[in-house]
Amino acid sequence: MVSENLDLVRSIYADWERGDFTRTDWADPEIEIVRPDSLAGDALTGLRSTAQGWREWLTAWDDYRAEAHEYRALDDERVLVLGVMSGQGKMSGAIGETKTVNVFQIRDSKVTRLVLYSSRDHALADLGLKE
Repeated sequence: MVSENLDLVRSIYADWERGDFTRTDWADPEIEIVRPDSLAGDALTGLRSTAQGWREWLTAWDDYRAEAHEYRALDDERVLVLGVMSGQGKMSGAIGETKTVNVFQIRDSKVTRLVLYSSRDHALADLGLKE
């Protein structure tokens, strides 16, 4: 189970590293995406809502990509990814890069919850881990 979950997350990142965020076959129809470091601290629920949230985010960027640096199986259902997300702002032209921690919760080979942290310190503290 753990190796299958790691393989699933690696396959998601393979697309994201190419800047392709269109694939959704890995997501449970009732997926929840949580962004604890966003100003609104909001969560998106359901495939339609989460897809719309991604589209809105991506429209502000050119060449937006995610790069995984390390994968960790936290338990039988959760995979943590330490990485970087980067892109060039369409309005500002500025290149942005953020160290990220993403936690994928997986059940029956589908991601049921994805927590997107833009603060490694916050993520690792929430999870009781050290870098």
